[in-house]
Amino acid sequence: MATQLSVTVRNARLDAIETATGVSAVLKIRTGSQPADCSQADSGTALAALTLPADWLSAAAAGSKAKLGSWTTSAALASGTAAHFRLYASDGTTCHMQGTVTVSGGGGDLTLDNIAITINGTVTITAWTLTDANA
Repeated sequence: MATQLSVTVRNARLDAIETATGVSAVLKIRTGSQPADCSQADSGTALAALTLPADWLSAAAAGSKAKLGSWTTSAALASGTAAHFRLYASDGTTCHMQGTVTVSGGGGDLTLDNIAITINGTVTITAWTLTDANA
C-alpha cells in the first residue's frame, strides 16, 4: 500500500517551499533541457529573469498552491525558445526548484503567454500551480 498524507500535511509541505526559498525569489526562464536536478549547473541560455513579489504564492489549500499576483517582465535578457525554468532564492544563484515551460494547454509545469521570447520583449507567466503528491 502506498503512503498517504492528509491534506493538512500536503498543504504544510507546499507552504514550506515558499518559506525555504524566501521572499523576492528569482525565477529564470531558460532555453534547452533542464539539468538533472537543482544541484547541477544552469543549462541553456537565460531568456528572462523575474524578481517575484515578496509573497509570491497563495496559501496552500486542498493540497495545491498557485502563483500570487502578476509575474511579468518587459526586459527579456535574450531571444530564444523557452523550455524550462529555475527558481532561485533572492540571491539569484541558489536553485530551489526547476521544471518545464509551455504555453497554455502544453502540459508544462509553468505556463507562459508565449514561449518565443525576444530580447527586451515582455515575458508573462500566466499560470503556475504546485500540487503535492501522496494524496
